[in-house]
Amino acid sequence: MPANLTTFLGLSAPLWQALGLTLKLAAITTLILGIIGLPLAHWLNTSRRRITPFIETLVSLPIVLPPTVIGFYLLIAFSPQHAPGSWWHSLAGTPLAFTFTGLVIASVFYSLPFAVQPFQAALRSVPREMLDAATSLGTSPRRVFWRVHVPLAKHGVAAGLTLAFAHTLGEFGVVLMIGGSIPGVTKVASIALYDEVQKMAYPTAHAFAAVLLGLSFCLLLIVTLLQRRHRES
Repeated sequence: MPANLTTFLGLSAPLWQALGLTLKLAAITTLILGIIGLPLAHWLNTSRRRITPFIETLVSLPIVLPPTVIGFYLLIAFSPQHAPGSWWHSLAGTPLAFTFTGLVIASVFYSLPFAVQPFQAALRSVPREMLDAATSLGTSPRRVFWRVHVPLAKHGVAAGLTLAFAHTLGEFGVVLMIGGSIPGVTKVASIALYDEVQKMAYPTAHAFAAVLLGLSFCLLLIVTLLQRRHRES
């Protein structure tokens, strides 16, 4: 990290490292959510099976559950004594808890509703007649979804991805319980900020919090603009 940048913003290299790790975590989590969240949102919108409301409730659960509750159960699930943690340990030879991989899995689960719910709303907003017209031309349902449905809902989908990215940036309780505070491995920005406050390094905490605040504001502004464009399109 360039010394002049560190001096200018009053932040040490470990704090920039924590921010970089957070951005990496948010990017990977958002990518995974885009891959699994869009088909899941489509299935929740169209499925008439009896189990669908239960799946939708499970997906939405992280919105209302305290992050420490989610973190606690994920920590148990990730331990080598329980599945799927035991399966991972037998395959990889390392535990899931207190690793970056564990953070990614936890973040995907915790941020899932913040991507899926906007995806559902965006996909529902596409006129059914346009999809029926594509289907009547002999296009397979899968191609209609990826080539017609998703592009027509692109602004809402982009808003969901951006919101999921922003939500991952602000994670604290779940990442603390799953990853702890290992520098360069699991110490993300929210944990680093908490550590600075615990050390009573308020000037540094203020500067770091300001960076996170500005980043979060920009991301939410993007979400707002995308949602407005989606409503107007």
